[in-house]
Amino acid sequence: MRHFLAAICCCLSLALSAQPASKITEKTKNMKRYDGFFTFWWDHQNGKIWLLVDKLDKEFLYVNSLPSGLGSNDVGLDRGQIGSSRIVYFTRVGRKLMLIQPNYNYRAVSADANEQRAVRESFAQSAIAGFTVDEEEGDKVLVDATSFFVRDAHGIADRIRGMRQGTYAFNEQRSAVYLANTRNFPLNSEFEATITFTGGSDAGRFVTTVTPSAEAITLRVHHSFVQLPDNKYTPRAYDIRSGYFGISYFDYSSPFSEQIQQMFIARHRLEKKDPSASISEAVKPIVYYLDNGTPEPIRSALLDGARWWNQAFEAAGYKDAFIVKILPDSADAMDIRYNMINWVHRSSRGWSYGASVTDPRTGEIIKGQVTLGSLRVRQDYLIFTGLISPYETGMPAPTVIKEAALQRLRQLSAHEIGHTLGLQHNYASSFNNRASVMDYPHPVVQLTGKGDIDISAPYTSQIGEWDKRAIMYGYSQFTPASEKKALQELLEANTKAGLLFIADADSRAAGGMHPYAHLWDNGKDAVDELKHVLNVRQKALDRFSEKAIPVNTPLSKLEDVLVPVYNYHRYQLEAICKLIGGMNYSYSVRGDEQAQPQVLSNSVQQKALQAAMDCLSPDVLTIPDRIIRLIPPRPPMYYNVGELFSKRTGMSFDPLAAAEALADYELEFLFNAERANRLEQFKARAGTIGFGDLLDTLIARTWKSSLQQGLKGQVQLQLQQMVLTWLIGLSQSENAGYAVKTICFDRLQQLKQYAAARLKTTPTLKAHYSYAIERIEKPKDITLPQHKDLPPGAPIGCDDY
Repeated sequence: MRHFLAAICCCLSLALSAQPASKITEKTKNMKRYDGFFTFWWDHQNGKIWLLVDKLDKEFLYVNSLPSGLGSNDVGLDRGQIGSSRIVYFTRVGRKLMLIQPNYNYRAVSADANEQRAVRESFAQSAIAGFTVDEEEGDKVLVDATSFFVRDAHGIADRIRGMRQGTYAFNEQRSAVYLANTRNFPLNSEFEATITFTGGSDAGRFVTTVTPSAEAITLRVHHSFVQLPDNKYTPRAYDIRSGYFGISYFDYSSPFSEQIQQMFIARHRLEKKDPSASISEAVKPIVYYLDNGTPEPIRSALLDGARWWNQAFEAAGYKDAFIVKILPDSADAMDIRYNMINWVHRSSRGWSYGASVTDPRTGEIIKGQVTLGSLRVRQDYLIFTGLISPYETGMPAPTVIKEAALQRLRQLSAHEIGHTLGLQHNYASSFNNRASVMDYPHPVVQLTGKGDIDISAPYTSQIGEWDKRAIMYGYSQFTPASEKKALQELLEANTKAGLLFIADADSRAAGGMHPYAHLWDNGKDAVDELKHVLNVRQKALDRFSEKAIPVNTPLSKLEDVLVPVYNYHRYQLEAICKLIGGMNYSYSVRGDEQAQPQVLSNSVQQKALQAAMDCLSPDVLTIPDRIIRLIPPRPPMYYNVGELFSKRTGMSFDPLAAAEALADYELEFLFNAERANRLEQFKARAGTIGFGDLLDTLIARTWKSSLQQGLKGQVQLQLQQMVLTWLIGLSQSENAGYAVKTICFDRLQQLKQYAAARLKTTPTLKAHYSYAIERIEKPKDITLPQHKDLPPGAPIGCDDY
């Protein structure tokens, strides 16, 4: 009997061993297996990714990004750029497998399944990809996912075409999986592809200057499949006074008597080990990694600035909760698990920015991604060089210039990380003694008692008071019962302390009107600060010489250094223009103690108007002949290299075009239709100056001022025609109200009469006045000239986010 049973067992064993392997195992037996969140295989023979989908109808996060960039600031498409991030899930219908993105903008946050279904069926979802099931095993399916990963998921061709830089198309034959950065981990699967775009017969300059061959653009696109965070994160209510970005959605399960739109701030998850302690270590600190390709001394400066944020987290009750490290060589910067500070190179300088991958359900930040443009520090260095002309023959440049530029990098690092912590810009902080690194700070440059320019302390060296209060709002830990009350008390304390928060839309527009929210300004009084900045500018121009460039540098490079010096006051000028037709206000809510909107006093507006007129003086606009004679035409290899003045004179330096661009910059603010309309309304309501008063002052200081000689006289005549151009343009603007249009019409007729009278008394300027009369009489028959633009010139970039 025992032998019989043994024989049966042997037969069964042979039978089982003879069973064929599963179809998935058989299909992938010669491929390299990657175990992790989504198991996949690499088919070396065919260059394919075979994906095992064993999480049907289970949501996860899908993020695409750009690990290698185009290198053009103007086009964008930077290395490390985060693309779309969305919640998705795989669902199967027969042999089809679809990747579905549900619509989280519209929800029913309730336990009623039917109520949830009703909302879900009322709004569209998106099927963002489809696959064919190749093999299956129970609830597991195997699909060829290669074409999903090897595609233009980042919208690269559309971006290049939208920027009018060429018509390119994805070329599958020249694209493939990039295996070096295709990896798998327990909570995330990472895929990468090299993708090529061909065409480019109409390639623009922004493309041709950064590609070795414009007929083919080859970049890399990264894809992350990430397990969604657990449900232990508690969203925090958004309040406009808090200074945060956030998420919003419509909750159709909310009572009709309450708000349907729900808003929550964006922030990282952070919890105390000991919630009862006033200061506690974090359960899991927030860790950021600096790009290991960042050189010294820039590396140390960026690490220093990034670590400032620990001051804010200490104020919120945490010990060592914010940590910054160098990215290990073994790590991938695009891995969703790493908060990154990327040091990114472009062909020209431009903006830096802080982005993040956020859970759209809750606002929890999963990955912070900072992009710092590497050429910006060179612009800082150039500004400081122009201010002090430091290159003495046989002597090295003073170290104070280098230290000033590095200090700006510290501030920049802190600023962009702040965005990835959830914070918006706060452009009112300069009024609050630089209370936030989330402002754009113009360098603080002083004049010593001897009249020398001092750049030894241009930027702050720590987190500001507003930053600490903002982090307290977002990250302090409260009991559920006390959170709402504690947050309101914190915001009320901010108001009592005079801490202001004003964000982008109020600060960037040419028609802006807030008296304290400006980009690149300093001080509590914008007009007084403008006077100081003009004094610094004049001192820099007085000492400007060949010493502004190193020995053996082409003298034409003096123009590069002159640009930021000549335009040094442009942002403080912008600030005072906003006082004209300005109004003070805050993001007040019912029940708080913030002041109601208030039109700025007539004295403040008049003071600002007179300061603005001073900036249109020929003395301010005219570059001294001594400097003009220093600058020869650009030599070979230097044509159109650098941020230079626009020209109408061919190769030679054009001081009139420089004056034209600077004057036009100011006139754009003064003739802004919104400002003009507001001036007339404020005059009716509060008795302040109106747009007619502004025009009368402007015409008196330009058209009716005493004529000067030489180049200053040419600048003056050019400015008169520019004022006329803007006046004609505003008179025809659809945005100008009737009150403004009638004023424009009246002043145009007065100018016509004035020009006619001058024809008789000033025959040497017959052409000038005749041209003005013709333009007034037939404005629609004359093409308004396009004035030259200022070079980018911002202290740290062309723009910022």
